[in-house]
Amino acid sequence: MNKFRKDFPILNRQVKGRSIVYFDNAATAQRPVQVMKAVEEYNSNYNGNPHRAAHILSIDATREYDESKEAVKKFINADSVDSIIYCKNGSEALNLIARSYGEKFLKPGDKIVVTIAEHHSNIVPWQRVCRVTGATLEYIYIDKETGEYIKEDFDKIDENTKIVAFNHVSNVLGTVSPVEEFISRAKNVGAITVMDGAQGVPHLPVDVSKMDCDFYTFSGHKMLSSMGIGVLYGKRELLDKMDPFILGGDMIEYVEEQSTTFASGATKFEAGTQNVEGAVSLKAAIDYMNKVGYEFIAKVNEEMMRYLVTEMDKIDHVNIIGTKDFSKREGVISFTIDDVHPHDVATILDSYGISIRSGHHCAQPLGKYLGIPASNRVSPYFYNDLEEAEYFIEKLKTVRGVMGFGS
Repeated sequence: MNKFRKDFPILNRQVKGRSIVYFDNAATAQRPVQVMKAVEEYNSNYNGNPHRAAHILSIDATREYDESKEAVKKFINADSVDSIIYCKNGSEALNLIARSYGEKFLKPGDKIVVTIAEHHSNIVPWQRVCRVTGATLEYIYIDKETGEYIKEDFDKIDENTKIVAFNHVSNVLGTVSPVEEFISRAKNVGAITVMDGAQGVPHLPVDVSKMDCDFYTFSGHKMLSSMGIGVLYGKRELLDKMDPFILGGDMIEYVEEQSTTFASGATKFEAGTQNVEGAVSLKAAIDYMNKVGYEFIAKVNEEMMRYLVTEMDKIDHVNIIGTKDFSKREGVISFTIDDVHPHDVATILDSYGISIRSGHHCAQPLGKYLGIPASNRVSPYFYNDLEEAEYFIEKLKTVRGVMGFGS
């Protein structure tokens, strides 16, 4: 039994006489008791409005909030807490960059380059930037068989390119982007880089200073924290040039009747009362992730990917999307079953207590490019084990039979 499984009580929920098999971690990870207890302790002892008052509860809430920022800074090796902005999720963080940087600095003739494997959150905001500014949006495509990016398309990052936006890890393919090459090419033409780390942070250690990316975003709920908290890392020199995204309390310096000056650094982008509970949960999640260690996460990922890819590839009518090299996948396998709609696949597996994802995974341009409008996605995490994987494979083999196709 996985030694960390005991910390996740939801995994003990009984369905059909056995513990639930939760394989939808790419959508949201479950929370350990340590995270839940940290939030309970905050609400029981420290709940106040941070950065507002001189009384003890406000002081305590301020401490909890600021300590969370410090934990994030260390976790991703940022140079300053003034480079860490809290948002409600990774999608809001990407929208902030698009509105406050993209819409301010781009103009007709400029270009934004993204990959075809992006989540909608890293496509739709850039489409709006292009509509507002007159810039154009271009895509780096992938090889339809291997899922690897087409090298010739890297040349689209040229002197007209102002923004290169890409995922750290694909939420559909599970593959890691060529981070160094994308960043290097962007720097060579003076473009900024925006990394969607929603699937990266749960699986890979992140060092924003070493990568030298300009922006990096991620959601807490995909790495064990509660929902409603996300992170935007941005280089301070860029943040200082950007306009605030939302206006209100705490993000100001001085307010006159007809004018306002704004706070500096991350504070400029954090209007109103923040989600302190979420910040507390995020710090607890980081503490727990550090306890688990990325070495252990990688070990479990390799075991699960090796077994699942190998066994799924043996099943007639099951089609794995992207590479069949398990070593190139970080926690995600998307697939289809001939003649069975993905929603039916998910419903049948759910009847056995197996939770997976079905649909377009918020990546419709990729699905259209591949000719696969919908698929299923299985995404285990470090608290899952091979017994669950074996049970999943056993029931996966029954799906076509349930639908009347025999096997």
